[in-house]
Amino acid sequence: MRLYPILGIFVIAFITSCATNKNAATKNSSVFTKEETKLILSGKPDEPMRVLLITNPNDSIILRSKSLDFKVNENDKILQIFTKRLYQTVRDSATRGVGIAAPQVGILKKIIWIQRFDKENEPFEVYYNPRITKYSNLKQDVLEGCLSIPDIRETTQNRSYAVLLEYDNPKGKHKCEMIEAFTAVIFQHEIDHLNGILFTDHLDKETKKSIKHKL
Repeated sequence: MRLYPILGIFVIAFITSCATNKNAATKNSSVFTKEETKLILSGKPDEPMRVLLITNPNDSIILRSKSLDFKVNENDKILQIFTKRLYQTVRDSATRGVGIAAPQVGILKKIIWIQRFDKENEPFEVYYNPRITKYSNLKQDVLEGCLSIPDIRETTQNRSYAVLLEYDNPKGKHKCEMIEAFTAVIFQHEIDHLNGILFTDHLDKETKKSIKHKL
């Protein structure tokens, strides 16, 4: 299957979108609440945090909540500690994910770690205030799982092949980037978490759509 003509049109649309939206971050007077700060400082910077589970009623409330934008300050020590702890959590031998979002450890801020399978050596990278501003019409099927949903792995069918991502880097600079293939799915999955959405929600929609189509 050749995707180049479709993606060519997609790239042009993305470049235009990037040029017209330079700053998505909202300025907040405080990055973390007192409760969040206490949770972040409850362990060392190299210590993983507890992953919230949808099967826990209290955890599910947080997992279904929307996270907040924040003003990135590269000198914010608490942000630095949390960023390190979130990375240790996704890389922990007990979880071993390819991505994680802040609400999965109880912090309702727009922060995610993603493994970039589309880059050399497949590094993990952190993204602040990420959001997707464009989705390709071209879709892909992909087997998904989630650290917060134990023992479930299913194939979603409505993930876009390519997305336009906007985010702030660790120095607070606003960036724009087009992501493709499986890495694009990881971004879609983790940014869903920031909006209180789980990958199983997509499965439910697909099932309802299939039933309606058959009727």
